[in-house]
Amino acid sequence: MDKWLFKINIFFVLVLIVCALGVVTSQHTVRKLFMALEKEKETEQKLEVEWGRLQLEQSTLIMHGRIEQIAKKQLNMVVPTAASIQIVSINSTENR
Repeated sequence: MDKWLFKINIFFVLVLIVCALGVVTSQHTVRKLFMALEKEKETEQKLEVEWGRLQLEQSTLIMHGRIEQIAKKQLNMVVPTAASIQIVSINSTENR
């Protein structure tokens, strides 16, 4: 009977060790995944800040006044005078 209890105790000790190793392994995995999640959240925040900056920059670049300023300075364009503007009608009844 003593040998039988000893074998059962050894079996339970081995099961306990296996369970403990499983818990340690799963906790380690959870910590690694949590660290990866935090790193991805940080990257997401940086990308959101960059996206906001790029949207602001784009809205600044497409402003009408800025486009007109660049056209005048870099392309030497000018606003045409009223006398040089012609209005062309596409109405088909007037062309006949």
